Parts: sequence; structure tokens; C-alpha cells
Amino acid sequence: MYFVYSLQSELNPDHYYVGITTDINRRIEEHNTGKSIHTNKFCPWKLLIYVAFTDKTKAQNFEKYLKTGSGRTFCKRHF
Repeated sequence: MYFVYSLQSELNPDHYYVGITTDINRRIEEHNTGKSIHTNKFCPWKLLIYVAFTDKTKAQNFEKYLKTGSGRTFCKRHF
């Protein structure tokens, strides 16, 4: 399974992160322990949503969409 997920910084709620992984629990732990260079400044993070895909290409396409302007708007409006 491939998981596309969205995180929100608990210290700065205006900061979000969207990523993809095959192990959601491990990846969130990495974000919250500062192991990810892109998110270590805004720890701790809370998980807003994750969507599971069996197809890697579909998961990658959804992640790319969520990183666009309309994808960010979609997340803020629905999650």
C-alpha cells in the first residue's frame, strides 16, 4: 500500500506538509523526531489525513495534486 498523507504543524498551524510513504507510522515518527530535513523546523506534527492506494502511480499523482494551489485549497476546505 502507498499512503498519501497531510500533516499540520502543532506549533505553527499555518504550516502543512504533504508526502507519500509505504509505512505511515514510521514516517510520522520521523517527522516528529526531526529526521526529515523538510519538516524538522516545525515539529511536532499532527496527522490530518491519509489516503491509501494500491497503485503507486495513482498515489504519486494524488500527492502532486495536493501540492498544487488547488490541492492545498481542497485540503483546507475538506480536511
